[in-house]
Amino acid sequence: MNLGLRLQPEDAKNIALSYIEDLLMVRGGSILKRIPNMPHPNYEQASESTNILIQDELNYDRITLKEEHDHQFKSLTDEQRKVYETIMSAVDNEAGGVFFVYGYAGTGKTFILNTLAASLRSKGEIAINVASSAIASLLLDGGRTAHSRFGIPKKLTEESICDISPDSDMAALLRKTKLIIWDEAPMLNRHCFEYVDRTMRKIISSRKPFGGKVIVFAGDFRQLLPVIPRASRNQVVSASLNSSYIWNSCQVLRLTVNMRLKVGSNIADKKEIEAFGKWILDIGEGKLGGPNDGEAMIEFPQDILLDDEGDPIASISSSKYPSLSEHLDDPEYFQDRAILKEKVYYSVDSICPTDDCDVFDELPYTSDIPNAVSGVPRHILTLKVGVPVMLLRNIDQANGLCNGTRMQIRKLDEHDIEAKVITGSHSGNIVHIPRMKLIPSDSGIQTRLQRTQFPVVVCFAMTIHKSQGQSLSQVGLYLKKPVFSHGQLYVAVSRVKSKKGLKVLIRDENNKPANKTRNVVYKEVFQNL
Repeated sequence: MNLGLRLQPEDAKNIALSYIEDLLMVRGGSILKRIPNMPHPNYEQASESTNILIQDELNYDRITLKEEHDHQFKSLTDEQRKVYETIMSAVDNEAGGVFFVYGYAGTGKTFILNTLAASLRSKGEIAINVASSAIASLLLDGGRTAHSRFGIPKKLTEESICDISPDSDMAALLRKTKLIIWDEAPMLNRHCFEYVDRTMRKIISSRKPFGGKVIVFAGDFRQLLPVIPRASRNQVVSASLNSSYIWNSCQVLRLTVNMRLKVGSNIADKKEIEAFGKWILDIGEGKLGGPNDGEAMIEFPQDILLDDEGDPIASISSSKYPSLSEHLDDPEYFQDRAILKEKVYYSVDSICPTDDCDVFDELPYTSDIPNAVSGVPRHILTLKVGVPVMLLRNIDQANGLCNGTRMQIRKLDEHDIEAKVITGSHSGNIVHIPRMKLIPSDSGIQTRLQRTQFPVVVCFAMTIHKSQGQSLSQVGLYLKKPVFSHGQLYVAVSRVKSKKGLKVLIRDENNKPANKTRNVVYKEVFQNL
């Protein structure tokens, strides 16, 4: 009987071998004896060939990666090479191990991580690259957010159980993986790492940390710690990775040379570079402004402060967007600065379909309530051709469209925005952004609302959180209010490649120009490093 099925040659071969194997097996009680030297199907290989997750991770140009790896390896400093060789030794010996690459901003952590991944992928091995934020994941070759890669639930507890079955494609991928890289690790709650640890121990049937796989965390505890709404200082510190049981298994590998300043500064005086680097580090460790038990007031150098001419917005804008008319034909200058044509978009706000509309009708909501919902784009979105915008949702991470991606508007239609990606490894790509139904995670009211709007926001400025992991030539820091959490000020001043690229504008509680501001540092987070 012909069922109209067409088998691939490899599948037909496996079926035939399986049939022959059954015919030639000698069954004696419960013992199966295979006739010597008879070929038999490779079931594991056949399964891997149909596993899309595995095939995606093997779908790299090995020759190109080998060339990239060799070039990157030659560029490693002695300090970076020692970290590289320590991790590769554990991978080559299949010894397993948990490592933490610890270095302050600009020491080349991401560069080492990409070199490690390139080494394995050029040999046909699997290295999984993830990061704690979408923007940081774009800095890793083939990177994904940890939540999307490992299926980490949004709400986690110490008892959260994994939902990856041992016979799933994801489980097969994890078993075949040689190295897991996790950048910006200190940003996530320790429950995320513990969840992945429990998952891998179960899947691989091993009691070793992460099932005996080599996993490399990277980050800087001077930077932003896990964001926990309305949490106390102790709760934030307790949620950090180095407060987890996993930290006891971590081998800390340190980096101390600030490559960002060393490469980005065109200053002959090395002492000035070193002094600026030390000043940034002292902010991160809470060593400025006298005794610091959580926060202290620090004074900024006069050459970094901006002159406030009565209009702080105009002052900082002219500082970072100088001589605009002289750069009309400069595409690099206009990647995030052009203002040519205006168009206004209004959102459509409604109740989520899963909610009870009758309940909403009974509640004393006014028409302006939906327009004040946080966590979604503005109700009235004013856009212009050439203006820089930031994406607010993960749309297509494989092509660089994730929460935090910066783009430049090229064309505005009624239901579509054409834009050019201007950051990350996908810089230069032309993309189309549609209107979307967006639901805030916490609207602050009983009934959840949804907003239909383009998932973008004008981005001449960005939050400090969004900037983490990025290197910028020009940074204008506007502190209308003091920072309020650990690491915020350190992240802000450490993004810049040179001292002359940093300008700061501070306002005091009376909205007057100031040269001092608050720095928040939870020093207890450094105790067990």
